[in-house]
Amino acid sequence: MWYPNWRQEKKLFKQGFHLIAGVDEVGRGAWAGPLIAAAVILDPQVKIKGIKDSKLLLAPSRKNLCQQIIDSAWSWALGVVEQETIDQIGLGLANQLALAKAASALKIKPDYLLVDGLKFFSALAPSLSIIDGDYKVISIAAASIVAKVKRDEMMEQWAEIYPAYGFNQHKGYGTSYHYQMLIEYGVSAIHRKSFEPIRLFLTEDEE
Repeated sequence: MWYPNWRQEKKLFKQGFHLIAGVDEVGRGAWAGPLIAAAVILDPQVKIKGIKDSKLLLAPSRKNLCQQIIDSAWSWALGVVEQETIDQIGLGLANQLALAKAASALKIKPDYLLVDGLKFFSALAPSLSIIDGDYKVISIAAASIVAKVKRDEMMEQWAEIYPAYGFNQHKGYGTSYHYQMLIEYGVSAIHRKSFEPIRLFLTEDEE
């Protein structure tokens, strides 16, 4: 099993950077709910066993690691972009906005940003985008865990308001049950109306 490591952070430490934030987002492919990014500045003196890409972790382990990360990190923050904004500006810009909001919300200003995915620019600090960074870089993997846990918690709260859709189970992603509930109940207020297949369920008046 491949685990992320400190190699990238150590390179930056040698270059004089000390406050290095990993940044990652979750929720890009969901049909409902917000896009959420997390930024995390880990304490390099604290070793947390088991950190890896959030998608490779079972929910109990993910929650346990999330608590360890936020308890020991020098700083952590979230960037939330609601579904209405995603519909207005598109997924690509929404993704960039979520990452920027998370980095800017850190109580300690980072020296450097390590970001999962495609190219990202921030006026806040120098940055490096790394494809599959959540598999490779410890700070990004930590951010992926925090973002996933916090988004799941938000979707569980939405499940109490819209219990029929099963948001507590699929967290807004496309499943056969989710699709069947859209057929039965239509589109809710937290569905992304610019996404397929949600658009198929909208009436002409709603469009």
